[in-house]
Amino acid sequence: MRHDSFTVGFHLAAPPSAVFEAFADTPVRRRWFKLPGRQVSYHHDFTVHGGETASSVFTVPGAPPERLAYASRYLDIRTGSRIVYAYTSRVDDVPRWSSLVTVELHPEAGGTHLSWTEQAAFLAPSAEPDHDFPHLRGATRLRLNGLAAALTATGQPGTRPHTRG
Repeated sequence: MRHDSFTVGFHLAAPPSAVFEAFADTPVRRRWFKLPGRQVSYHHDFTVHGGETASSVFTVPGAPPERLAYASRYLDIRTGSRIVYAYTSRVDDVPRWSSLVTVELHPEAGGTHLSWTEQAAFLAPSAEPDHDFPHLRGATRLRLNGLAAALTATGQPGTRPHTRG
């Protein structure tokens, strides 16, 4: 098993209340939190002890389809400022990694500084285990780009990303 952690900082040109709402409001969240593939199912309960589940079937030409699943549980929610949750990602019913995520929202000039800190335990390596951590970190950046796009679609302005870790 491998452990790793990272922090991604992201500037959003929207107030913390709007950014928080993009996590809490299920239709808005569906715009930026997605699993790839078809046959998608999704459930979201944005409450402490609630959580989120999502599943899909992802097909790549020349390879068998992969069944993807995500399940989270919210551990702490502070309206407008912090979200803490744990989640597990599965591929073909095998738990691949589990993570603890802390999202912090801080007002700053022109919007919000979002800090995403993730501590991951890789439970079952992929065929290319050296790519597992970079893939997770890169997917997080893509997800935050999706968050920015969802905010723009709801009438909020754009973003400026920066990362560390």
